[in-house]
Amino acid sequence: MQKLFTFALISLMSLALRGETPHPILALGSPAPNFALPGVDGKNHQLSDYASSPVLVVVFTCDHCPIAQMYEHRIEQLYEDYGKRGVAVVAIQGNDPKATTIEELDSSDAGDTLNEMKARVQYKHLRYPYLYDGATQAVTRAYGPQATPHVFIFDKDRHLRYEGRMDNSYRIEMVKTQDARNAIEALLSNKPVPVTHTGVFGCSTKWQEKESLRESYDQKLEAQPVSVDLVDAQGLKKLRANAGDNFTLVSFWATWCGSCVAEFSDLQDTFRMYSDRGFNLVTVSANMPDEKASVLRLLQKKHATSRNLLFGSDDTAALQAAFDPKWQSAVPYTVLLGPNGKVLYSTLGSVDILELRRKLLAAMPSDYIGFNQYWTNP
Repeated sequence: MQKLFTFALISLMSLALRGETPHPILALGSPAPNFALPGVDGKNHQLSDYASSPVLVVVFTCDHCPIAQMYEHRIEQLYEDYGKRGVAVVAIQGNDPKATTIEELDSSDAGDTLNEMKARVQYKHLRYPYLYDGATQAVTRAYGPQATPHVFIFDKDRHLRYEGRMDNSYRIEMVKTQDARNAIEALLSNKPVPVTHTGVFGCSTKWQEKESLRESYDQKLEAQPVSVDLVDAQGLKKLRANAGDNFTLVSFWATWCGSCVAEFSDLQDTFRMYSDRGFNLVTVSANMPDEKASVLRLLQKKHATSRNLLFGSDDTAALQAAFDPKWQSAVPYTVLLGPNGKVLYSTLGSVDILELRRKLLAAMPSDYIGFNQYWTNP
């Protein structure tokens, strides 16, 4: 689960938490707080849109949390199964994207902005309403979700009758208690909900107050040195071998290549996202050795904290062949190498950054195989 615990993965027993948190959970029996939020479908969704449904299920979730990712299909299944019976299922992304540091995205291909939500829905073919509250968090504060996912279930009069987890385990094969489904079934049968509260388990809600932590992280990042070293044919052969168990992305570029420069920041972001998971980024400039000063200026402008190399000879063809004898043309040229040089992704031309990240997430070791399988099964 990588940094799941270090970036505030939490298991919260809210009976104790209600009196301590600055963001209290909506009390049982309370009316559903109103909302009017943009969705990934381009429409504005309001609480009143679901007035005719006998039960309303509101799930606070997000893109970046690996636990939330494990529940996307389950939310979709809930939407499909109970939609036939009139139940409304609505998901809300309540994190402030600016309150998440880039290294907290180590289990995701992207963050929690509305555009990134749209990309996730397209990738995973999700159909349930998925709304964005990251701009103000006004709705999120009203409900008080403590982690992603956190489920709130309301009766036909829109009073809260259940809040907590969806089920007892993010590992689908270990699920034994269907807490959310049990609450829905009880309400549809006009019976009391047997269990009205359960603790939640997932990544903590990223509140706006945490933006200062992001700013502090960015300041530390800016303080890191940027350098570039010359590389010869032997060094490129060693780079291609990628001996050991690391994952290395090699990006060949040049200062005069507009598409190279355009994708540079995305590659640096990718490095910062996964660097704690045994991932390395090596940029190799195809400029001439006497152009080192201009190469370094661009690297500094992009604050390239990766390992940066520059062709150490003007025999460009020989250096290209040292890395890959079949590469005889343009930059950008990008190769993702797995342990001992296995090619996991390569492209001549601009990188599809989401495809690249998904290939990497599918391949890198994780604590639970389901995290890898998530990225191989759109």
